[in-house]
Amino acid sequence: MTVKTKLSQIRNIGIIAHIDAGKTTVTERMLFYAGRTYKIGEVHDGEATMDWMHQEQERGITITSAVTIFDWLKNEIHLIDTPGHVDFTIEVERSLRVLDGAVVIFSGVEGVEPQSETVWHQADKYRVPRIAFVNKMDRPGANFFNTIEMMVQKLGAEPIALQIPWGSEDGFKGLIDLITEKAIIWHDDTLGTTFEACEIPAELKEEASHHRTRLLEAIVEKDDAVMEKYLAGQELTEDEVKSVLRKATLDMSVVPVLCGAGLRNKGIQPLLNAIVDYLPSPSEVPPVEGINPDTNEKEFRRSSYEEPFSALAFKVVMEEGRKLTYLRVYSGTLKVGQEVYNTTKKLKEKAARIFKMHANKKERVPDIRAGDIVGVAGLRDSTTGDSLSDERHPILLEAIEFYKPVVFIAVEPKSTADQDKLSFSLSKLAEEDPTVKITIDEDSGQMIVSGMGELHLEVLMTRLMEDFNVPVKVGKPQVVYRESILESVVSEGRFEKEIAGENHFGQVSLRLAPLARGAGIQFSNSLKEDVLSPENVDAIEEGAREATLSGVLSGYPLVDIQITLEDVAYREGSSSSLGYKIAASAALREGCQKAHPVLLEPIMSIEIVLPNEFVGEVIGDLNARGGKVEMIDAKGMISIIDAKTPLKPMFGYTTSLRSVTQGRGSFSMHFSHYDRVE
Repeated sequence: MTVKTKLSQIRNIGIIAHIDAGKTTVTERMLFYAGRTYKIGEVHDGEATMDWMHQEQERGITITSAVTIFDWLKNEIHLIDTPGHVDFTIEVERSLRVLDGAVVIFSGVEGVEPQSETVWHQADKYRVPRIAFVNKMDRPGANFFNTIEMMVQKLGAEPIALQIPWGSEDGFKGLIDLITEKAIIWHDDTLGTTFEACEIPAELKEEASHHRTRLLEAIVEKDDAVMEKYLAGQELTEDEVKSVLRKATLDMSVVPVLCGAGLRNKGIQPLLNAIVDYLPSPSEVPPVEGINPDTNEKEFRRSSYEEPFSALAFKVVMEEGRKLTYLRVYSGTLKVGQEVYNTTKKLKEKAARIFKMHANKKERVPDIRAGDIVGVAGLRDSTTGDSLSDERHPILLEAIEFYKPVVFIAVEPKSTADQDKLSFSLSKLAEEDPTVKITIDEDSGQMIVSGMGELHLEVLMTRLMEDFNVPVKVGKPQVVYRESILESVVSEGRFEKEIAGENHFGQVSLRLAPLARGAGIQFSNSLKEDVLSPENVDAIEEGAREATLSGVLSGYPLVDIQITLEDVAYREGSSSSLGYKIAASAALREGCQKAHPVLLEPIMSIEIVLPNEFVGEVIGDLNARGGKVEMIDAKGMISIIDAKTPLKPMFGYTTSLRSVTQGRGSFSMHFSHYDRVE
């Protein structure tokens, strides 16, 4: 791998999509055509380079995001292949947090699917410019223009087709490039490594001309100089079109759309060209923003080798007991053996070894610099979301948000001798995956493992037994409920006690009111500023918030409550922060008892794709599970059902759907919101 000196020659990109859209298949072709691998690894054969985990090869799905590096057109591409299954969406979240651009892959048959929407909005949140690739154009029912229309309707995007397909389904030959006005056809006998550009077939010239005009009309609006030239009737050059497209892609006002068929080795090289042409280098993205922990002032780091070192730890992997921390370097440089400051935990760490990654293979390098995505060994205390920087110029970067688990299982070792090993192994899995939560049930003493779904927990348990060699007994998946209130009340809490020779007193009056679903816990202070010190107000808020961690019905966390501090009593010499904190906790618990407490359950959004003849039976089954059908969309011989349903009745739904549809139905499900248990 050649060492690059120019930031403009680096692309940090991710491949994101709904499950089964073909992310890993497309990635494998990229690696093959770039010369990074000597053969194409197929997902269905369990040989995909990027799906290196045993679990991924066995199940045929991507579970963990994998990093690789390859060269294309004298540019160094750092690529992260992410999972498409909703249970592993944290992998997408933390990847997008550190990437500069993304390729969103859509299936030409299904178009924009639920997880497509999820990853799209995740990319919106982190302001990640993207290009789209409509895959599977060789499949029955594939429709390029329908997918583009769905991008407008479902994603609110402004897609611009740079290509149109040449042929469809079994007759898909290649594509028509609307910028160069050439047809491109691939040679099947060379696994797609060779292709040729030729004249556009006569029967497609009119259609190609129509879509080229739409392309030009869309981009000239983005640049006044190009607009003047176009309106004057002058021909735009290829460089002018690409330059305006690049600018519009980087400011996220348009999304270039390409097409192909990954499994049939068509359309990949133009996609690689588009990554270089339209997605940003590290020097083209805004400076990373953070807080100086010493001054609490906002600071920025430009993507430059001259700036002080700054990086974000976005992933942790345990390899045979050794910890490997993945970093995105935003500025500066770091050599092997140098100390680095963990700004989040306020401690020093040493970079013992630095690796450029190719899935699970490592290449040792002597240093890292701005723009790099690497693995570092030796960072013992750094975890996902930690900021690393130069100790003389500390900066605390924005942390990564983690999703709350909705399903849990009870786990215990098969023999008491393995208890410590189980605790140790689970802590390592939780360190790798921040969406895994480990708690101890106070009543039974059992270890409780919480996660994002059935598949997530199933994979964790398999890894526990296979990778960590811990035999375990596993309970059935259980739903993570929440609690809330339905009425507004005012409640008082009082605490008075002598502790270690000191009197502690506190008396607090709180108003509790229900909030809209998803609003969380909100605290406000209605007292005048001089009534109580800020330290005591903070203690009251802390006590109230701690009390919301365990509800009054079944001990589940409380959500969607407005807590307002209404009144306090003050006693000279004995009023204390501890007294106010305990009084606030008591006031909240007593208030919840009086405010009509209710149990909330997770409601899931589900999309089912199935042949038309099974629609009636599937809807009947959904109704029996308490589901509510929101939309049925018929597309030729298949139908797509969108519904909302409680999580608990959906355990084991995979088997049920296969049975009802004779194995021809599939579904995807993701968390929507919490609602009252009926």
